[in-house]
Amino acid sequence: MKILDQHGNHIDTGLLREPQTARVATLAHTVIQSQLDGLTPARAARILRQADEGDIIAQHQLFDDMYDRDAHLRCEFDKRASAAVGLDWSIEPPSNASRAEKKAAARVEVMLRDTVDDLEDVILNMMDGVGHGFAAIELQWERWGDDWIPAFHPRPQTWFRLSQDRRALRLNDGSPDGSEPLSMGWIMHQHTKVKTGYLGRMGLHRVLVWPFLYKAYSIGDFAEFLETYGLPIIVGKYMAGASAEEKSSLMRAVSALGHDARAIMPDGMSLEIQKITGGGEGSHHLNMVQWADGAQSKAILGQVLSAEAKATGLGSGVADLHADVRRDILLSDARQLAGTLTRDLVYPLLVLNGGGIDSYRRCPRFVFDLGQAEDMAAYATALPALARGGARIPVSWVHEKLRIPEAAEGEPVFTDSAPAAPPADPAGPDVPPAPAAALRGAWRQVAALAAGTARPTPDAADLATPALGAQAEASILAWLEQIQAMLDQAESLEAFREQLLARYADLPQVDLVQVLASALAVAELAGRSEVEDGR
Repeated sequence: MKILDQHGNHIDTGLLREPQTARVATLAHTVIQSQLDGLTPARAARILRQADEGDIIAQHQLFDDMYDRDAHLRCEFDKRASAAVGLDWSIEPPSNASRAEKKAAARVEVMLRDTVDDLEDVILNMMDGVGHGFAAIELQWERWGDDWIPAFHPRPQTWFRLSQDRRALRLNDGSPDGSEPLSMGWIMHQHTKVKTGYLGRMGLHRVLVWPFLYKAYSIGDFAEFLETYGLPIIVGKYMAGASAEEKSSLMRAVSALGHDARAIMPDGMSLEIQKITGGGEGSHHLNMVQWADGAQSKAILGQVLSAEAKATGLGSGVADLHADVRRDILLSDARQLAGTLTRDLVYPLLVLNGGGIDSYRRCPRFVFDLGQAEDMAAYATALPALARGGARIPVSWVHEKLRIPEAAEGEPVFTDSAPAAPPADPAGPDVPPAPAAALRGAWRQVAALAAGTARPTPDAADLATPALGAQAEASILAWLEQIQAMLDQAESLEAFREQLLARYADLPQVDLVQVLASALAVAELAGRSEVEDGR
């Protein structure tokens, strides 16, 4: 079967069974060398200049030494790498995916979750690319039944060199231009968003070289200071005309006295022990160390609060701002990692295992879950009010915002088991609730006409009458509408009575009794309303 790589080139699967580096004997016997012995600013500048010219080996050796010997630098880098490892992830099909593409995405996700156990370690190793500029993980493909499954082998950056144009990585096999890494044989993560330009200048460690160097000098000077701080000053005095041998004898006596509190010296010489006065706490050295630590934290994490953990006196807003900066960096790291994993892991897994995709353009994508759950309490209050106001809110959008997965078909769902309380009846238990709510406002007008007072201003219950009246029986509501119209036209209770009798003069006796009964009931409600209102 013909298999094409991400670039459309034919792949010989036989080459994938053996790591490419296994065929380069010189790499297996590479000796680790340190660049810190005798490191000076001039030597550091020379190492960086060599990397600019294409020789990156010494630079990456220096970076490894820095990571091993600077506790603060390592701590900050581990924080940044661990943040990416802790993200949830999924394999998403391309837009407008066909059934086969959705099936391919689901299949490769199952393979990565159930078969590839060390994927988190792979992501952690890929984060070395932030400091070095690139991270190389060699793939060794093995057949497990009918499936091709990769084994991962992280390789040091010192195994690579740059091409002659300084724009491509080559395996350092001893040839003039090196050998190109085998397609689908490597996860080659280049963290190119750190800095543009030639590959030798990509690593974030380049900017960290100088704080590291200044801190190393300050710590060395501070160590020397601690060796002598607090010791008394011993001064030896020799007589005029003393010979060189006598001076040497006095110097030996001073040295012996400083270590053993015992000394001998020629007759006529003397010693004075002077008491130390003044400060000498070495604050200048420690200030330089503190500055270097802060510079490293800013370069790696974009902030210093997570390293210093001290009160700023500026409130929680500063902490929130620093957290936002760290999240921005995390988002950038995650997007770059996802792109590399899609190209160098997801696509090879699919094509080697007959994934059924046409090209890399339609390949399912490795996606980190970068969303954050919104304030659930705020949404629980706002969403019902918005829905009552007419907002058409998709349920899927609510699940996405609150980071709540949607239940599958037939899956038990969480529900509120508390029974809903029945609505309270403001009219009391003696009157049917729906007609009482509908009649309340009207009979306040009846009471006002009987008392000869001004018509009352409709309250909230009056304004709600149409909505509440929709629950009443149709015949009663028809009467209420007619009675309400008469009330609006009547100037007195007598006029209202005449209109009422004229309107319903031809009603059967039973119907007239029902009308009068309704009127009396409403009058009683009006009285109750006045009592409740304090009138």
